[in-house]
Amino acid sequence: MRSPGPPPAVSCCTPILITRREKALKTKEWIRPRGTADVLPEESFLWHRMENAARKVARLHHAKEIRTPLLEYEELYSRSVGDATDIVEKEMYTLTDRGGRQLALRPEGTAGTARAIIQGRLFSGPLPLKLYYIGPMFRYERPGQGRLRQHTQFGVEAVGSASPLADAELMAMALRFYEELGVTGLTVSVGSVGCVDCRRDYAAKLQSYLRQDAEALCTDCLRRLELNPLRTLDCKQPGCRSRLGQAPQLSASLCPPCRSHAGGVDAALDSLGLPYERDPLLVRGLDYYTGTVFEIQHGGSAVSGGGRYNALYAELGGPPLHAAGFGVGLERTLLLLRDTGALPDAGPQGPDVWVVPLSEAACPRVLPVLDALRRAGMAADSPLEPAGWKGALKTAVRAGASYLLVLGEEEDEAGMVEVKDLATGLQTRMPLDAFLYRCGR
Repeated sequence: MRSPGPPPAVSCCTPILITRREKALKTKEWIRPRGTADVLPEESFLWHRMENAARKVARLHHAKEIRTPLLEYEELYSRSVGDATDIVEKEMYTLTDRGGRQLALRPEGTAGTARAIIQGRLFSGPLPLKLYYIGPMFRYERPGQGRLRQHTQFGVEAVGSASPLADAELMAMALRFYEELGVTGLTVSVGSVGCVDCRRDYAAKLQSYLRQDAEALCTDCLRRLELNPLRTLDCKQPGCRSRLGQAPQLSASLCPPCRSHAGGVDAALDSLGLPYERDPLLVRGLDYYTGTVFEIQHGGSAVSGGGRYNALYAELGGPPLHAAGFGVGLERTLLLLRDTGALPDAGPQGPDVWVVPLSEAACPRVLPVLDALRRAGMAADSPLEPAGWKGALKTAVRAGASYLLVLGEEEDEAGMVEVKDLATGLQTRMPLDAFLYRCGR
């Protein structure tokens, strides 16, 4: 039998066949993870618009910015948000570092802000204190419209006031954010989850009611029924919603102080003329809420929400501070802008001035001219390579510039430039200083 011999040598020119699976795996390495999104340059102006609106509203309400880490100790969220919540049970991204410490990517902004206030002893300064943040949050959930595993949130926390006026001010602040973006037709849905004593009494009544027909509940609600009965009120399953429609109402179990606070919130909202309605089943999905909870709604769907959390600071080892806050998902807001036709125009996206040298000899002038233009307050750019008039005009129009400024080496000593107004077509030869004086800001 003839020996098969050694395999043929593979040179650098030998074609290598790649299987479809290998190609798919290779391609998959360079696509973004599911539940995340790129903000491309064509869309970035929309994000600037939302962020600018958030910062304007924060400034008008004397809220100062706070930036907390993306990583916190996992226990911070399990203690404050609640062990039986969907965030802690199903959605939190956790990891163990090399020191064996359990960390979590930030799923929401309130707990980290509270930790920072306690650690930084901000409560020792003037109160009440309003803080805001804009940043990414991480939750492992099924991606959908406006629901991403990495999403961006604008949030506000008001600390140090027990007044129902503070609750109403936050609702007005959230509505003002949407108003700045041109969104109309919003309403506020308001509820109250009461204090610890109210909830304890109500939880017993709700638990007793739901156990009478427990087989009608979904699997999650059966578990919540034993761990935290109020979480069942947040269920969206039709069978559970139908059963809960006849359940005892939490509003009937409120103690006198909580009932008085709810009445104060209503009176404050009335004084502002804000559109709102009371929802006895509104509880929100986080355990730290006490008293007022609310959602901003459009067309019957919640677009943002918040509430009061008077027990959180003491629970985290700080002083017993009264506090309330809200959070707005900016991806969801972007969808709302599209749905309501409130998307703003991009406006001019090109530079004010497009600078092109006509020859290699003129190239050394490009950077000093660009610097002079920018110091005069004009956005300026250049291909940094020489081109003829036809090519220069073509690239300037493509860049969306307002002016084309052409540099020729023969104009170097006199500091002259050739300027073409791309709106009118008027072309003028003038000193650079004259152009800066005429068009600078």
